[in-house]
Amino acid sequence: MNILTLLDMAVSGFGDRTAFGSVGSGLTYTELLERSARAGHYFTEAGTDRVSFLDVSSPALPVALFGAAYAGQPFVPLNYRLADGDLAALAERTAPASLVAGTDQVARVASTAGLQVIERDEFLSATESGDALDPSAWSMDPDDIAVLLYTSGTTGEPKAAVLRHKNLVGYILGSVEFMGAGEDEATLVSVPPYHIAGLAAILSSVYAGRRVVQLPNFDADTWIDLVASEGVTHAMVVPTMLARIVEQMTARSIELPSLRALSYGGGRMPLPVIDQALRLFPETRFVNAYGLTETSSTISLLGPDDHRQAHVSDDPSIQRRLTSVGQPLPTLEVSIRDDEGAEVPSGTPGEVWVRGEQVAGEYLQQGSKLTAEGWFPTNDGGELDAHGYLYVTGRLDDVIVRGGENISPGEIEDVLLAHPEVRDVAVIGIPNDQWGETIAAVVVGSATEDELKAFVAERLRSSRSPDTVVYRDELPYNDTGKLLRRVLRAELAES
Repeated sequence: MNILTLLDMAVSGFGDRTAFGSVGSGLTYTELLERSARAGHYFTEAGTDRVSFLDVSSPALPVALFGAAYAGQPFVPLNYRLADGDLAALAERTAPASLVAGTDQVARVASTAGLQVIERDEFLSATESGDALDPSAWSMDPDDIAVLLYTSGTTGEPKAAVLRHKNLVGYILGSVEFMGAGEDEATLVSVPPYHIAGLAAILSSVYAGRRVVQLPNFDADTWIDLVASEGVTHAMVVPTMLARIVEQMTARSIELPSLRALSYGGGRMPLPVIDQALRLFPETRFVNAYGLTETSSTISLLGPDDHRQAHVSDDPSIQRRLTSVGQPLPTLEVSIRDDEGAEVPSGTPGEVWVRGEQVAGEYLQQGSKLTAEGWFPTNDGGELDAHGYLYVTGRLDDVIVRGGENISPGEIEDVLLAHPEVRDVAVIGIPNDQWGETIAAVVVGSATEDELKAFVAERLRSSRSPDTVVYRDELPYNDTGKLLRRVLRAELAES
């Protein structure tokens, strides 16, 4: 199958519904398919190998995505927030390609060899009318590459993750109900186009028949206003976004009764933030989604009932579920393995491995990272409890080795975030000649160093207590909600 099949099915089921934009002025599903066919013709005539995208979210995004599928070319969105040198390096790796660029981005890539750059509005005008590819032009080979997504590169040069049509279609068919959305439903997408969550939201919404409202650049007040004005019923945010939304809603004393479902993911959610959000949105269904680029998005979900039960329960084992990422999707297998690749018992920490149709686990230059049995080692640490709830502790690369003992930063962060005078925290390892590494806690809050050390020692043990506490006004995150530990390591190493 091809991701275009999802759009074709939408057209056959509800072609006159608005797919993107405001009701009455946005693109319908039928118009989106027609524009995609013209975009496919444009990309084919360009004679390039790929379709790249360098812009914020706009109607040009789904047209380019499905147009690339029409032309049988991989879709390659680029991170417009990169520094010029880093962006130029990725653009060169992407060529030869047709590149749809925002007005403010054209000059940044115009001189790159092998790129045929077209400005966003010009691209949209070109797809209003003109020649189009015939539906028979679609390639139905499920092994064709649908999307190439460059990883964030927080620990080195970005890798191009390969997502084939079978991976993306497998994810949608296994997790979304066709025509499952009512005509009044709308989802607000505020994550950038170069993130898997943004692309998954497009495909999921198209298949379900849910109108997409795009927010090009996140701002909490604008987000709140769009939910109210567009009657948004569904939204997805990263933890840092939700924290700002909660702050502004509290400051403005506003309610958003239209919002039925709010999903979040992409990073660790501080318990005080989700606790306040559950109080601010008493009727909203919350979902915590954990996934990776290499797995075509979601691996596991903590659903609405689990959120509410954990929020009001007096049972510590049920309360703890609010710190989990829920249970794996029924179409996936999740296993926790030790360093030798052997499965460990419930409650034992190890590496998260995942297997299923949606799991690509492949990179353009490095090839497939799947085992012979089809398992993908994620490099995320975690554990499964006896009830099948998955707890993710963070990247294995972030584990602190102090005196030969492996220490999970996430375990200490969870304890520190429970302190009433800690708003945010990051725990990292600092090189030390005697211990190998020592534990540093970078804290946003007012609790004293002695208080925090004692707080951790009482709840864990003294070997888990921070050796050093450093204070910051805020922590560094990238725009998809990932904590930039390497930035903190570099700052502390220098000092």
